[in-house]
Amino acid sequence: MRWLIDGYNVIRRDPDLRARETDGLQAGRAALLAVLARVAARVPDTFTVVFDGARRHDDSTVAGRVQVQFSRPPETADDVLRRLAGSLREGAVVVTSDRAVQDTARRAGAVVVGAEAFLDAALGGPEDPDDVDDSQPGQRRGGPSHRPSRDARAAQRALRRLRNR
Repeated sequence: MRWLIDGYNVIRRDPDLRARETDGLQAGRAALLAVLARVAARVPDTFTVVFDGARRHDDSTVAGRVQVQFSRPPETADDVLRRLAGSLREGAVVVTSDRAVQDTARRAGAVVVGAEAFLDAALGGPEDPDDVDDSQPGQRRGGPSHRPSRDARAAQRALRRLRNR
């Protein structure tokens, strides 16, 4: 599975990462890459982080399954994420809270995960109560109207990959 991460979107959704970014864009990127390196050490997936703009400084990319890609103007990181989601389709999990990118990724068949949910799972935060199936065997669950959507279930499965390792 390939995780496509909207770099600055994720950084700006987390107070700690956002605080690091106040020291400079490079510090924010380095903090996010450190989080991803920890995640990549425990899951076999590949992570591609996309940032806006051309590389101006020597950002050390994390070796192995974490890759960094910068958009080249006039293309934006959102454009790159849409293109990658379109080419990878069902094999991609797109991490962003940008509604337009989410919609395009879903139409392409990719799984979509919000930035906050990704960070909670990656940092070992509390599990989403909607992820837990606490029904007892034989207990009626209330019918299909109470079941999360197919997209929500796919996102829950992807996040479990990060939590259960």
